[in-house]
Amino acid sequence: MSDQYQQELDWAITAVRQAAEICRNVQRQITPDIMEKKDRSPVTIADFASQAAICRHLMTKAPDDAIVGEEDATELRKPENAPFVERIESELKRVGIEPAGEDLWNWIDRGNSTGGTGRFWTLDPIDGTKGFISGRQYAISLALIVDGQIKVGVLGCPNLPVSPEQDEPAGVLLTAVHGAGAMIVPLDEDAMPSKITVSAIQSPAEACFCESAESAHSSHSRSARIAERLNITRPAVRLDSQAKYAEVARGVADIYFRLPARKGYVERIWDHAGGVLVVEEAGGVVTDIDGRPLEFQHGIGLSSNRGVLVTNGQLHEQVLEAVAATADSETP
Repeated sequence: MSDQYQQELDWAITAVRQAAEICRNVQRQITPDIMEKKDRSPVTIADFASQAAICRHLMTKAPDDAIVGEEDATELRKPENAPFVERIESELKRVGIEPAGEDLWNWIDRGNSTGGTGRFWTLDPIDGTKGFISGRQYAISLALIVDGQIKVGVLGCPNLPVSPEQDEPAGVLLTAVHGAGAMIVPLDEDAMPSKITVSAIQSPAEACFCESAESAHSSHSRSARIAERLNITRPAVRLDSQAKYAEVARGVADIYFRLPARKGYVERIWDHAGGVLVVEEAGGVVTDIDGRPLEFQHGIGLSSNRGVLVTNGQLHEQVLEAVAATADSETP
């Protein structure tokens, strides 16, 4: 492995592991009653605590680095939200972080950079909030971007099985450094990482494809038309979060569609950066649905791109052709 970004990778791994511990602690507190009421307070607590922990760690290790995060502390500063702040601080204390004064707000607000050119981190403290609240898949994603190029990517997937053949144990960490390959390691162990590669499937008819669990995030009807055109007979695997990138990277799935569900929708960089590098370093290909590389140098959004297509590389051109062939006047 190249040593150029090894320390940044180490920082990211430590930060994501700590955030994953926070998220697991909170998810264990979610009862069926909370789910039935659609009470979002647990995921909100975990979201803020996760971002605070990651930003705090990066501020310690790289105080000059900008951070593009999903959350800000504006609402938390309101006096009426003091009980909520106490709950967030309590979760941080459970993992050994002791906020004092305005520490919590300052850590969270360190993620207020708007990105662009230069060097910055981007993080999604909980990607897949509906998956989190429902006990399904979610991910903690962290990536280092330098002048539009992703240099380091880390995905923590606390509920993704270590082995695709078994549900337990669950929890994996996927890591990548630009030009140095992609690795996987159990989230809870200091085991030696294992190299991962995408599948070698060349025929779309044999492929497994995954897509967002929520139809609001990706057009399920269009992906079904694409699958039919490619003669894919296996049912779609619907997953929350960047766990879909993880499954393509380790060869469990071969294709991931993220098809615009509405006109003008712009993907956010934190929803993709970590996963993109992991897949690319595992040998896969990631573009938008028009075949263009994703551009991470235009602020918080992938404003120059439309949708996202992730494959094992072997299938990419065939899938792009099918995507184009299913476009019509009603397609975003």
